[in-house]
Amino acid sequence: MTAALAAGRRVLPRGYADFARQLAIWFGFVFAYQVARGFADRNPAKAFTDGWRILDFEHRTTHHVFELTLQQFAVSSEVLGKLVAWTYWNSEFTVVGLALLWVYLRRHDGFARFRNAIIGANLVGLIGYVVLPTAPPRMFPSLGFIDHHTNGVVELAGNPYAAMPSLHAADALIVGIVLASLVRRRVWKVLWLVWPLWVWFAVMATGNHFWLDVVAGIFLAVVALVVVYRVPARRLIARLL
Repeated sequence: MTAALAAGRRVLPRGYADFARQLAIWFGFVFAYQVARGFADRNPAKAFTDGWRILDFEHRTTHHVFELTLQQFAVSSEVLGKLVAWTYWNSEFTVVGLALLWVYLRRHDGFARFRNAIIGANLVGLIGYVVLPTAPPRMFPSLGFIDHHTNGVVELAGNPYAAMPSLHAADALIVGIVLASLVRRRVWKVLWLVWPLWVWFAVMATGNHFWLDVVAGIFLAVVALVVVYRVPARRLIARLL
């Protein structure tokens, strides 16, 4: 026990108690997500109506369904299809969780703002899911979309009508910018800055988000970053260069 406590003091910046508190905050958000999912699931008719409205807006604006083109391009290659699927399933809780853990352990001074930006954007996004439940592109097979969501575990844990706004898009942008500002090697900075672009492509290529959802997610992330990093914004930008 003594050895474990000593190891914890060496590895954990503020000891076990603070680490447990951060875990409680994170899993508290996961619980809030499931509650919001329950509310959104109660009105599938509205979700499909909102989905058709987005499709109608996009078609009137661009005269093209870009998400369908991206999905057809992705499924044309087995490797690309697997990569975008992996990205969709892991870019949210897996990558975000590991990024939070790394910043907590290795760049602790930047952890609180990073955590607040992620949680702030996600809480606003959850409100959007309740107020504006939206069926994603994959739920419109009549247009040619393919639905790969056949895993029972995924169906149980996921929110089927959480398209607007895209929290995948929001979180990827926050993670990309913050991690790029905290890593030291230029190659990692470039990779983290490219990360949100790849995620945005993946969520549309898998038929899980409309481009309008992605734009809303980007806006949400920018607002969260501006609110949380308003004082050290110049320092954050300088670290990206």
